Amino acid sequence: MLTTLADRVELLKIHNADQVAVMKFNEKFAAMAPEDFVETVLVNQLHASTVIVGKNFTYGHKAAGNVDTLIKSGLTHNFTVDVQELKADTEVISSSRIRTLVVEGKVEEARELLSRPHRLDGVVVHGEKRGREIGYPTANLGNIDGQTIPADGIYAGWLTVGINFWPAAISIGTNPTFEGARGRQVEAYALDQEGLDLYDKNASIEFGWYLRPTLKFDGLDELLVQMKKDCDKARELTEK
Repeated sequence: MLTTLADRVELLKIHNADQVAVMKFNEKFAAMAPEDFVETVLVNQLHASTVIVGKNFTYGHKAAGNVDTLIKSGLTHNFTVDVQELKADTEVISSSRIRTLVVEGKVEEARELLSRPHRLDGVVVHGEKRGREIGYPTANLGNIDGQTIPADGIYAGWLTVGINFWPAAISIGTNPTFEGARGRQVEAYALDQEGLDLYDKNASIEFGWYLRPTLKFDGLDELLVQMKKDCDKARELTEK
C-alpha cells in the first residue's frame, strides 16, 4: 500500500476533512449489495448530500456498483454525485501507477503525482551498527511490512522522529560491500546530526530524489568517498 491507514486519516485532516469514518472491511461488509451499501452507509450513517468519487469507482459485492448505478441511487435518495478524473500528462493518476513508479525508484515522478514525497512509517530498530562505526550512524526502519518500498538504491529525502525533521541520505538494499547475507534494509542518515538516540521510536522516511543504484565497492575507503558525495548531493537537494 502507498500509505498506512493512520497516514490517510492524517492527510484527509490536513486537507480540511472535519471527520473521517473508517469502515471495518469484513465478510459482512464485503457481501453488501451496492444498493444496501448506499442505504446503510451513505444514507443512514453518513447522511450524504454529495458523494465525490473517481471515474472508475466501484462498490458493493464483487464491485457490482459503479458510477452509473451510484448516480441513479443518488436520484432516489436525494444526493448528488461528483465524478472526478485526475490526470497528469494525459495519463490517469491512479494508486497502481504511483506504486509502479515507487517500486521502480522513480520517486520524483511519484512525488509529482502525490503532490508530496512518498513516505514510509515504522520504528527505528537495531541494525549492524556499521554506519555508526564509520561515522554515518543511520536509523534502520522496521515494521514496514505491507508498505510500498522503493527500489534498491540511494536517495535524498527527510527523516522525521517526533517533532524533529532532518534532511537525510537514505539507503535501501543489502549493503553488498560488506560480507554476509542480509535482507533488504531501509536506513536513513540524518545529515550533520550527532549523538541521536532513536532506537524504538516511531519514525518516517520521505523520499525526495533518487541519487544512484546500490553498488558493491572494493573496500571501505572507496565506500566512504562515495558516501560523502551522496551526503553532499542530498544536502544540496534538500536545501532547495
